[in-house]
Amino acid sequence: MQRRLTQAMYGLVLVLVSLASCVPNDATSTRTSGAFDILITGARIVDGAGNPWFRADIGIRGDRIAEIGSLTGRPATRTIDAADRVVSPGFIDMMGQSTLVLITDPPSAESKLRQGITTYLSGEGGSPAPRRADANGPVVDGEELRWTTYAEYFGILEGRGIPINVVHDVGLTQVRQVVLGEGDVQPTPAQLEEMKALVRQAMEDGAIGTSTSLIYPPAVYATTEELVELTRVAGEYGGVYFTHMRNESHAVLDAIREALTIGSGAGVPVHIYHLKAAGQDNWPRMTDALALIDSARAAGMDVTADIYPYIRNGIGLGSFVHPRHFADGTDSFLGRLSDTALRAELRREVETTSDWENWYRHVGMDWNKVLIVSAPAAVDSRVINRSITEAAAVLGKDPWNAFFDLVQAGSVTVNPESMNEEQKWQALRAEYVMIDTDASPVNPLSAAGTHPRAFGAFPRVIAKYVREDSVLSLEDAVRRMSSMAAQRLGLHDRGFVLPGMIADLVIFDPEEIRDAADFGSEAMRFAEGVDYLLVNGTLVIDDGRRADVRPGRVLRRGGG
Repeated sequence: MQRRLTQAMYGLVLVLVSLASCVPNDATSTRTSGAFDILITGARIVDGAGNPWFRADIGIRGDRIAEIGSLTGRPATRTIDAADRVVSPGFIDMMGQSTLVLITDPPSAESKLRQGITTYLSGEGGSPAPRRADANGPVVDGEELRWTTYAEYFGILEGRGIPINVVHDVGLTQVRQVVLGEGDVQPTPAQLEEMKALVRQAMEDGAIGTSTSLIYPPAVYATTEELVELTRVAGEYGGVYFTHMRNESHAVLDAIREALTIGSGAGVPVHIYHLKAAGQDNWPRMTDALALIDSARAAGMDVTADIYPYIRNGIGLGSFVHPRHFADGTDSFLGRLSDTALRAELRREVETTSDWENWYRHVGMDWNKVLIVSAPAAVDSRVINRSITEAAAVLGKDPWNAFFDLVQAGSVTVNPESMNEEQKWQALRAEYVMIDTDASPVNPLSAAGTHPRAFGAFPRVIAKYVREDSVLSLEDAVRRMSSMAAQRLGLHDRGFVLPGMIADLVIFDPEEIRDAADFGSEAMRFAEGVDYLLVNGTLVIDDGRRADVRPGRVLRRGGG
């Protein structure tokens, strides 16, 4: 308890220190006078700092919280009776994947908003920028959108309007592809300088750090030294190193050590995406993984992590093949995959070797535990929401040929059952672990399928790990989903319910909020229980109804 209170007090100190820079100059004079734009009464406030909830009203002017206290009867353009429901800071998704979909399919944002998410971090090795000048852009409303830098891309986002706040890192996979392509090659000194210049431009445009996804080609070909050199550039701007590590199973400890080496060498904090110990034989390694991070923190290194609250992960089916086979590029490999001799060689390798992130072994060498959730239009749609074994029966093939055919089709996504609940409990009890969806916004009317985390991760934390399993208190769950994430992302005017802070707020019944999506036909069902959601002081969910507004912002490094 003493440790929790100390953390809460520390969070409040950070807020008070930051208010001088984040509150408008006239905020003090206007805070106690005039009508509110929105007045929330009858609230149980969970403030984001981890403090016990308390009863109070909240007055909002413009995009900020103006007052907190006994405000009933004060004039307001709109009054919302919280009716003893919880009001907390809006939730922050520590890895929410693409923002491009907010342009190409704007209704997709509802999958996050219905969870109470007001801000998400985009990127996992890939990122919208930098881009080659000759790269084709998406066609939206008959216009091809083109950009090369984050400055240009952010201008497109802001010009078209978005309903949710977004933060971006610069993906080192993206940087590598722009300069080196997809092959297993190492940069020359001149090419490394070109890559560093791309990172520098992204940071100057407002990216908050670098990110890697080191199990996927071509990121897997990057050396530790390359990643240190590129991330050191981000460190010049106060950046953070975010990573989907090189291994999340048998070699997870070595992968953590590499991440720490990169952070130390570059002089930056480290954040580990979706920390896990995948594969039944590796589940006990979560204890050692957390101990290793604890040890690094005790030695003074700034290391944090996040998880998603499911025991199935989401991954491209091609990841079940050793990444060395993609060394000449994905298209080259897939073009050869019809060869029966190659298929036989690959099957033997998958069944018998474990010197890589072998997802087939992680699911107990059982195709029944690998669920197909999305596939290109050319693939028989009957395979969606079926295991590889079930899909093989539908297609009239044996499971291995069905597997290779699906890999060859490209862009098939699966949810392997690779984790257990105990490691989720362990991670959530670590003081430095936050929450992510590990999913882009998804429109259920246009998407073929997805992992249910895209629709339910944040409500699930409350429904399962607070209400059902009692692993977390509500206050601690909210802290992980708001202020802790805000501090990690450098968003010092968000994440707390305090006067002067940005009014990103969620109103929900803590006994009713829940995830409704499942691993089946209801994978794209909206979460339930978020009654009101404010983004920058504007209601985007109003009494359970989605409002057609776009008050979201691109949140740049340094608060721009």
